[in-house]
Amino acid sequence: MKAIVLAGGTGSRLFPSTKAVSKQLLPIYDKPMIYYPLAVVFKAQIKEVLLITTPEDQPAFQRLLADGKQWGVHLQYAIQEQPNGIAEALSIGAEFLAGEDVLLILGDNIFYGEGLQKHLNKAKITLEEISKGTIFAHEVECPQRYGVAVFDEQGEPQFIEEKPQNPQSNFVITGLYCYPNLVVEQATKLTPSTRGELEITDINNYLLKEGLLEVVTFKPGFTWLDTGTHESLLKATQFVHTLEKRHGIKIGCLEEIALSNKWISPHQLLYWAAGFSNSSYGKYLVNKYQNKV
Repeated sequence: MKAIVLAGGTGSRLFPSTKAVSKQLLPIYDKPMIYYPLAVVFKAQIKEVLLITTPEDQPAFQRLLADGKQWGVHLQYAIQEQPNGIAEALSIGAEFLAGEDVLLILGDNIFYGEGLQKHLNKAKITLEEISKGTIFAHEVECPQRYGVAVFDEQGEPQFIEEKPQNPQSNFVITGLYCYPNLVVEQATKLTPSTRGELEITDINNYLLKEGLLEVVTFKPGFTWLDTGTHESLLKATQFVHTLEKRHGIKIGCLEEIALSNKWISPHQLLYWAAGFSNSSYGKYLVNKYQNKV
């Protein structure tokens, strides 16, 4: 299984902040936004990662992340020329995937909470054993901005409705998708919606119709943040700050997850951490792991 992280788009809702920098490079408290979706990929123990960016922003991502060897992963890059929709990421990543299943995650989504690791492991097993995909739904107060999951009386998902004016539920589809490779071919058959985009909702509805998709709802207490507005950016920063200060942890700490996965050693972690040891992020790593070398 391989992973695709989609970090394209113009970030127009965050102008003027994103006129000169990708929104996925904006800080969420003590680290760039892109660290958080990469942390999910690492938790899923996926080492082959494709990062899709705009042409203008790719050099900045490469300066930040390089080729991923500091975390023991292989990070490649591709370009989305125009914001043509989430589903286009599957076509762009076709050669990279080379027939393998895919975890697709949006570069501006943050996932945190008990059970995330269990959900990721189960989704991978479901793909491996029965070639069935998994998407994740979260209950929100204002679902009109998202793809909304519609369920029958027995609670079984029937279809996904994209940005409905009158939603039939408050459960929306988050930016985390575990798919069988067949979605790559299906993505090439899509036609743009009235919004001019290749909709990931069309992929989801196709899989649902074919009986090839599970819709898993995150339990209350699980946090999903779509950081596409100024308000959600502030909320995300406050959330991360509060948890890290209260519990003495780092959310989205890629070095720590890589160490837990045994992709790198404590010595390698400290070597890379030395490059930013003046920051609170670097000091956290040095203080926690300097006695474990």
